[in-house]
Amino acid sequence: MAKHRHETSRRKLRTVPTATKVGMAPGSLHYVGPREADPTLATLIEYGQGAEDFQETHFTTLEEGADYQPKHPLLWLNLHGLANIDLLKIVGRRFGLHPLVLEDILNTEQRPKVEVFNGYVFICARLVSVNEAGEISSEHVSIVLGRNYVLTFQEQPSGTFNQIREGLKSNHSQLRRFGTDYLVYTLLDKLVDRYFVVLEALSERCEDLDDAISEGPHPAQLQEIQALRRTMQYVKRGLWPLREVMNTLQRDEADFFRDETQLYLRDVYDHVVQMIESGEALRDLVNSLQDNYMSLQANRMNIEMRRLTVLTTIFMPLTLIAGIYGMNFEVMPELHWRWGYFAVLGGMAVIGLGLTLYFRAKRWF
Repeated sequence: MAKHRHETSRRKLRTVPTATKVGMAPGSLHYVGPREADPTLATLIEYGQGAEDFQETHFTTLEEGADYQPKHPLLWLNLHGLANIDLLKIVGRRFGLHPLVLEDILNTEQRPKVEVFNGYVFICARLVSVNEAGEISSEHVSIVLGRNYVLTFQEQPSGTFNQIREGLKSNHSQLRRFGTDYLVYTLLDKLVDRYFVVLEALSERCEDLDDAISEGPHPAQLQEIQALRRTMQYVKRGLWPLREVMNTLQRDEADFFRDETQLYLRDVYDHVVQMIESGEALRDLVNSLQDNYMSLQANRMNIEMRRLTVLTTIFMPLTLIAGIYGMNFEVMPELHWRWGYFAVLGGMAVIGLGLTLYFRAKRWF
């Protein structure tokens, strides 16, 4: 079992600690996160229903994207990395985003939530992932849905939305036929699907750990159990608020989602509820693993204590005999007997063997 699977859940030094924002004016833009902010790469995808209504453009500097004019009716702008705050400000001015929205985008420790503004909906979520070594990690994802545009902000390129980008290239896909609200549903569905993969990986870790504990408890297993509990808590903080997010989007009081898309959102909500239930079951399983470990450890201790007790019981009469004949009295009947030494040793051997056979018959060791 991997020794350092839980290392990714440990937090590195923040680029700008949350405490440094205390006292700053609301809407102050500072990156807050557990890792260094990656360089910003902007990807703009414009699309429509026509076969030729697709164009993908990449921006890395302010000059490249400052005066760009869209050529197609719908667009999706995705920003990887949050280091370029000036570029983020330009995007905010271009699409009329509130300064508090920009502040939440840069705060990668923000709790998942949804807020409705005049002309757009702002969504915060967490994207979880698991690598081949079984290490769990997550990143902050922000989504802005307007009437004809979608903005997404990620901490780093993860490849999660690559399949969606490929789907937009085909003019026969539902992504091209439906509007930006369906694109947001697809993004949220991808986020939720990642939780399925993570929970499955955690379930496998629990099964492996359960098998290892059954073979014999070891202190390293207790550390692994504690790491699993922290990881489950880590996943829960991203998953539970997501149910509230999906519930709010289903109500859609500002009417950003069409009725057809609402059906898909309801399906995502059901998946979130299902994963919450699975997460709670896994948490109970982790707790039972700890109880099982402590029970086996106590049982092992009892067995060792019983063995020590048996050995002590066997040697007690032998020690008594040796103590008696070790006394320095002149008048002892067997003291000057020629065969006394061998008789005492033989008696001690018979007593020890008899007690050993008795305890073995009782299955005490």
